[in-house]
Amino acid sequence: MGKQGSKQGDLSSPFASFQYQFRYQKMVQGSDPTAGKKFELLHGLRSNSMKFGSFKGAYVGKRHTWIRKHFSSIVFTVALMGFLFLLDSFLGSIFEPSVLESSPTPAKLSSEFGDDDGKNVVQMYGRLASMASGALVERELKQDESKFWEESYRQASVWSPCADRKELISAEKLQSNNGYILVSANGGLNQQRVAVCNAVAVASLLNATLVIPRFLYSNVWKDPSQFGDIYQEEYFIKTLKDEVNIVKDLPPHLKSLDFKEMGSLITDSDISKEATPAEYIEKILPLLSKNGVVHFLGYGNRLGFDPLPSELQRLRCKCNYHALKFVPKIQEIGSLLIRRIRNYDGPRNKLDKRLLGNFITDGRLNGNDMDRRPLKYLALHLRFEVDMVAYSLCNFGGGQVEKAELQAYREDHFPLLMQRLKKSKPVSAEELRSSGRCPLTPEEAALVLAALGFTSDTYIYLAGSQIYGGESRMSPLTNLYPRLITKEDLLSPSEIAPFKNLSSQLAALDFIACATADVFAITDSGSQLSSLVSGFRTYYGGGHSPTLRPSKKRLADILSTNQTIRWTDFEARVTKMITESQTVRMRGWGRSIYRQPRCPECMCKFQ
Repeated sequence: MGKQGSKQGDLSSPFASFQYQFRYQKMVQGSDPTAGKKFELLHGLRSNSMKFGSFKGAYVGKRHTWIRKHFSSIVFTVALMGFLFLLDSFLGSIFEPSVLESSPTPAKLSSEFGDDDGKNVVQMYGRLASMASGALVERELKQDESKFWEESYRQASVWSPCADRKELISAEKLQSNNGYILVSANGGLNQQRVAVCNAVAVASLLNATLVIPRFLYSNVWKDPSQFGDIYQEEYFIKTLKDEVNIVKDLPPHLKSLDFKEMGSLITDSDISKEATPAEYIEKILPLLSKNGVVHFLGYGNRLGFDPLPSELQRLRCKCNYHALKFVPKIQEIGSLLIRRIRNYDGPRNKLDKRLLGNFITDGRLNGNDMDRRPLKYLALHLRFEVDMVAYSLCNFGGGQVEKAELQAYREDHFPLLMQRLKKSKPVSAEELRSSGRCPLTPEEAALVLAALGFTSDTYIYLAGSQIYGGESRMSPLTNLYPRLITKEDLLSPSEIAPFKNLSSQLAALDFIACATADVFAITDSGSQLSSLVSGFRTYYGGGHSPTLRPSKKRLADILSTNQTIRWTDFEARVTKMITESQTVRMRGWGRSIYRQPRCPECMCKFQ
């Protein structure tokens, strides 16, 4: 990574660096199997020419005698080199990217990362990938570091966290009570986090006592974890105690009630998506006052962002950014994960201290390598799981095998989608892609990173690992960026064992690794993890935690010129797309405060 290359070469690091020659060969061979031979030949010729130059003066007088004596050997060597050159050209023509792109359809596409042996590489942009390989080599030779390790705009640093500021709440309001709110949140870690923050705001709005939310078991996530398994309950209650009454459980006289029979069971069909405060007051408050309790079942995205009183907006921010702290079990393994990525013990910024608490210690206090700096890393959240891919209805270059496999998955898992498709006019795969409705493939993510100047020795932390297509899909990414790591690579079996089959707790580790990364790159801005992590980085990053957010529609337009575009033009267009997405602006009307906390209710702006 440019200037940090020398530090990454330290053999004491868990990631001992590759030698440059090996990196060069591995990277180039990903696109041209003959390139390694070319490198060796050129390297040998260069070495021989240097040796010849150093002895030239000593042999000037005997040159003609030597040539006559070794004439037959010289002729044989020249003929051999000519033959090797012709053979090299022939092999190169066989493995041209255009031939690779039209190669037979792979016999099988795995839906699990690592199940495929990687021989049947699925590649859609072979020409661009070849140019990217050469561009990365050139950057390494120049030790040219990407400018996207830092925020593009200075204005990002003028915003600072202040959702935890003290607000005057009347004692009468806290003492008076309209009843209890019980929430059962569905989804995974990040959907549940949003539900908790919305529930806190609704409890304040209705002047009710909130019971610590329950998490529903999902056949998709298959995780029995409850609130106390992920977040610190006492800390949650203490942080919000001056603004919302929160208890761990319902009073005994309410536990045995049949909420459905008494009309206090509220489902998604009873309240609008993105509901306004007025709807809660009109529909929910009368039930709460009458029965003393309401139960929101499957509670999710049921509170809009606007219009909303500023104190409720601030309360949601306070809950998300201050009250929800991971339990020590998650913090401890999360800190271990970060230390191993960085090869560094101490905290680097507010994000570290906020997410890892006392488990991230300052190594300098112990006198350990005071001059050592943490390795930089980029976290990448790829949304290319089989359900995401199948639901998109897009074509990803896997031919008829891929098409049949995804159709079978849709029929098994998305019956409502199949019914809707039968009644609607079909949309072509080309139209879906051009309109920005297709998930980015690992190959497309690699091309974006290469265009932004991230060199091949960049450490990339991959959030999640269930990539559709396995190694056949990941090869275009790992060929360009071999230093790709996951939590499974960094943690021993015994260290990760307490999280086995607990997807929400594993997702919490990914949350930590992505939030504390030097750069966070996302491929789908609609993802809850991407939204929450990018918001966290905005809130606590101090203007030094960039997020790379490509526009799928603009990128599709750029990639449509794959066969003709020059690499310099590709770099320029991708750079412009990402730079414009990083523009510092206040949260717009109706936009999520979890993703865009730059607003007066959540952050303070200092000029």
